[in-house]
Parts: sequence; C-alpha cells; structure tokens
Amino acid sequence: MFSKFDISLAVIDLDNTLYAADNGVFARMDKKMISYIQRELGLNKADADVLRIKYWKQYGSTLKGLMVHHGHDAEPFLLEAHDVDAHELLQPEPSLQAVLQAMPMRKVIHTNGTKEHAETILKALAIRDFFAEIYDVRLNAYTPKPCVDTLKHLFALENVAAEHVLVIDDMPANLAVAKQAGAKTAWISPQALNQPHDWDMAAESFVDLLMK
Repeated sequence: MFSKFDISLAVIDLDNTLYAADNGVFARMDKKMISYIQRELGLNKADADVLRIKYWKQYGSTLKGLMVHHGHDAEPFLLEAHDVDAHELLQPEPSLQAVLQAMPMRKVIHTNGTKEHAETILKALAIRDFFAEIYDVRLNAYTPKPCVDTLKHLFALENVAAEHVLVIDDMPANLAVAKQAGAKTAWISPQALNQPHDWDMAAESFVDLLMK
C-alpha cells in the first residue's frame, strides 16, 4: 500500500475525501452560504447561488471572493456556513478506521473549512484520535487550497521535507499544487480508476486506498 513510498506525513483533505459529502453535508453548507449571501448582499436566492459558485471557481472558496470583492470579515461567514449539524448525517465506519490504523505515518487534516467543522466530522466518524493536527482555512490568512505557499507553510510547521509527504485529496487542482511543491499525491474520486491521471496513487474512495 504505502510501503513503496518513504512517507512520514500524510496531509489529508476532509470533505469528499475521508467521506462522501454528497450525503447531505455539502447541501447543508451550500444552503447556509446562499442564505448568507442573500442577506448580506441583498440578492435573490438564484443570484446568490450564482455568485457562490462563481467565487468558488475563481478563488477556491466563496469566502475569498466575498473578502476580495465585498470586504467581508471571514469569521462570521465561516461560522455560519459550517453550522450544519453534520454529525446528524454521519456515523462511525470501521473500514475507515482500519485504513487509518494501517497508515503508519503521522496524519493531519488540511481543509478549506474550519477546524470546528473538522472536529465535528472526525468525531462523528469516530476517527479524531488518528489525526495529530487540523489545519484549516485560517492557516494562511484565509487563503484556500489550492495554494503552493500555504502547503509549503504547512510542511514547514510540520518540519518535514516535501518528498516525505503524501497529500490525499479529491480535487485535482489541489493535487497539482502538492505535486508542484514536491509531495507525493493520492487522488480520491469515483472516477479515479476510469480516467488517466498523473498522481502517485488513485482510489475510488479513501477506504479503497487499503487495496493499493
């Protein structure tokens, strides 16, 4: 599985990587973001959703667009957008616990969400104890992934050389930045086995990494 790489640190994405966020978590977050944009910018629901998606595609997060174009403070948006009671939608998965247990390296979370959101998710999945640290969107002045400077800053905080890091993510853009930084990469996607890719590993789900 991981023995072919000299890895001392695994940097793991949260939503849609460790678990499938289409179980309702993303839908709840999207609804919260749309409501926030409607209220704060005086838009109707449809226009608010268009702006949400536009900023996400342009900047990697809706938040960054709101900060750049509208001068919004980050924290009120983050706290509202992630207040989705995600624990109601998730439950412990023994197979996920088994994969994490089989990974001998230090493991940390790197998410565009908040640490509070990550804590809720990890505790609901009963896997919080597998992770030594959570790095959230606050790590580099609310600059979201993909960002090579943020990733290098994370490596420096962990005191590890990039060639000894494995970045696991569902987003190719995030993996491209990891590769640029010199790290190994693992792509988690339902399409991972049906599409050509440039990553070191690929699996249809995080649990399937155990088979690699």
